[in-house]
Amino acid sequence: MRTNRVTASLRSRRVWTDLAKIFSTICNPFLTALALFVILAHAFRNDTTGFWELLFASTFFTSIGPMLFVLWLYATDRIADLDMSRRAEREAVFSAFVVFYLLGTCTLWLIGAPPMLIATMAGYTASALVVQFITRFWKISTHAIGITAPLVALVVLYKWQPLPFLVLIPIVCWSRVYLKAHTVAQVVAGVALGGLCVLLFFHIFKLV
Repeated sequence: MRTNRVTASLRSRRVWTDLAKIFSTICNPFLTALALFVILAHAFRNDTTGFWELLFASTFFTSIGPMLFVLWLYATDRIADLDMSRRAEREAVFSAFVVFYLLGTCTLWLIGAPPMLIATMAGYTASALVVQFITRFWKISTHAIGITAPLVALVVLYKWQPLPFLVLIPIVCWSRVYLKAHTVAQVVAGVALGGLCVLLFFHIFKLV
């Protein structure tokens, strides 16, 4: 009987671990940024050419480029794992992310993208810059930033419609803490930073 209880407990623990890994993988910052800019490009461009122009100009610098860069670093043993667990590795990688996002902001501005896309990209740039600095001393959660920033942007754009999806914020934060990738303080700081950066640049661009 006791053996059965232990087995059931271990099976249950594996289920929660697997669930945390699923949410952590699906809601990683590259994919959430991709989803956000797909929605924004569709919201502001009705024609096919305009949609793909906005989508490529935004997702290349927030998702495709950074993701390929991280995969290259991992494949060439320049980082220990895809989560960039080592602090020194994270600082160097986020320096590159700042460049990606800054180039993305400039590109969107040059092609005359809607202010909301430029403001969103600028928010990503600012948050990456802050993370790059914080990482020297502390491991703030980029997953928390990555899920919060897009949802805040969507709430500003669509008001009440995206509110049910805000439940993803505590779920993703729980997954990172459960997997021992971050502390509660680190995910809370990530949520705060992600939301504040988006709102700050939306305010600068007079979108809120």
